[in-house]
Amino acid sequence: MICKYMTIAMAALALGACGKRQDSPPGAPTQTTLPAPVPAPKGPEIRLLALGDSLFAGYGLRPEQAYPIALEAALRGQGINAHMVNASVSGDTTADGLARLAFTLKSQPQAPSAVLVCLGGNDMLRGLSPAQTRANLDAILTQLAAHNSKIVLMGMLAAPNLGPEYAHAFNAIYPALAKRHGAVLVPFFMAPLIANPTLQQADHIHPTVPGITAMVTATLPKLTAALAPKA
Repeated sequence: MICKYMTIAMAALALGACGKRQDSPPGAPTQTTLPAPVPAPKGPEIRLLALGDSLFAGYGLRPEQAYPIALEAALRGQGINAHMVNASVSGDTTADGLARLAFTLKSQPQAPSAVLVCLGGNDMLRGLSPAQTRANLDAILTQLAAHNSKIVLMGMLAAPNLGPEYAHAFNAIYPALAKRHGAVLVPFFMAPLIANPTLQQADHIHPTVPGITAMVTATLPKLTAALAPKA
């Protein structure tokens, strides 16, 4: 235990030394480090639609802090001319998402280039049948494929307290459907929140603003590759 504390103390001293300001010699020119320029979005606009539950709706946050909107900003920071419409509703199950999908698509001024789907978490929390969850998601992805929209499916994992049989059936839904419909799969985009209470709200489910940032950072490389216009 003493060795552990000594290691922490030495690390703190080293960081402190690195952080000390080094005074420049009298008359030396002052050097200023400028931040790297952010590329301006270019190319045709990529219209994105987010269809999800509270994890997309930004439960407990301001609308502009929700994951889809933060993702839009990050994609634009990569030079991608992304425009996100967040059509997510807190509390939605896969059945709710399926019931409002046709209206949601019809209400868009332009057909979305890609649709991000984040549904199933409420099914799992309510202990609904994985078979029904799979059937609803299958129907959602089938409708989206008929509209020629690229599909991004956000995978979910079952809570351990539901037992191994439920988890086996539920966890298999997302990779199987992504393969069936040719969707881009993000296996578990909540992974950065696990075992990190500072990134979770008091309910230990929904992300804080830093949690949203961590989720966007973790998923951005894959989504940039999937959503960037082809040369």
